Amino acid sequence: MIHRKLLLSPGLYLYAAGTLLLGVVGLVTGDFATNWQHVGAGVAHRTVLAYATAAFELVAGAALLWRRSARVAAGALAGFYCIFVLLWLPAAVAAPKVYDSWGNVFEELSLVIAGVAAFAWLAPPESAWARRAGVIARAYGICAISFGVDHLVYLRGVAGFVPKWIPPGGMFWALTTAISFLMAAAAMLSGILAGLASRLLGVMIVLFWGLIWVPSLIASPRTHFLWSANGMALVLGGGAWVAADVIRATRARRQGEEAVVAGRSAA
Repeated sequence: MIHRKLLLSPGLYLYAAGTLLLGVVGLVTGDFATNWQHVGAGVAHRTVLAYATAAFELVAGAALLWRRSARVAAGALAGFYCIFVLLWLPAAVAAPKVYDSWGNVFEELSLVIAGVAAFAWLAPPESAWARRAGVIARAYGICAISFGVDHLVYLRGVAGFVPKWIPPGGMFWALTTAISFLMAAAAMLSGILAGLASRLLGVMIVLFWGLIWVPSLIASPRTHFLWSANGMALVLGGGAWVAADVIRATRARRQGEEAVVAGRSAA
């Protein structure tokens, strides 16, 4: 029953929807998600690889929504997004003082952690994977630290993305979201209010999508970057929400097990 609840959770749907959107964009354009999927222009057979990537995203995103294939799809997507972590690492190591590349490393890593967390929770309840699902989901907090640092390092740029009609101004919201990311990270890594913090983190990222990327895409519907940004915003928000779902479900199962043990002791 708990597995069924996870499969019906908004997080898994968003994670799948973002992946499917990236697949559609890749199939239409014959290109990778600019600038997130860091595949250089000089890579051999780049267009073929882009179409193969798009096809994988479509298949894996759809499989994630089917109960029998969801666990395999979650594991496959974790491995898939891990490729882009590795593609960003050389740039980050080559210029360690430039945070942009590190920010992309941790964005992609957050998608890996979400996939592994879903894979672990959908494992048989008695397995080692299932027992560690909550810990894996809370590791998402490492990426939330990066999101906060990224906002602080590029504060003026982030403020520029905030719609002008939202009071009291872009700088206020850039600082607020940076602090929110860091607070969510502290909660998830410490385990104190981790479920609530991770849920609010997912809501915040989804709000970014709805308030920033959707209107931008409507204004410039032919821009490849904006289509990619919408797909990434969805999958990032879904990843945070998946982590929240797994943390909540893990806690519920632990409480249920404790209640059974207490009942047996009382009997």
